[in-house]
Amino acid sequence: MPKIEIISERCKSCGYCIKFCPKNVIAMGKNVNSKGYEYVEVINENCIGCAICGRICPDGAIDVYK
Repeated sequence: MPKIEIISERCKSCGYCIKFCPKNVIAMGKNVNSKGYEYVEVINENCIGCAICGRICPDGAIDVYK
């Protein structure tokens, strides 16, 4: 089963991963990183391992493991 790892300190709240996830697995969280950005969170386990989120992230804040 694929697993998404969010590297919260790299996230800048751009929302690209949320927009392009075909299964709506990621959403904006309420926690804030040390730079003051709310970072994304995994909200369900419907990930299909497509890794679009990791490829679209301009900051390299997402890794997808299969």
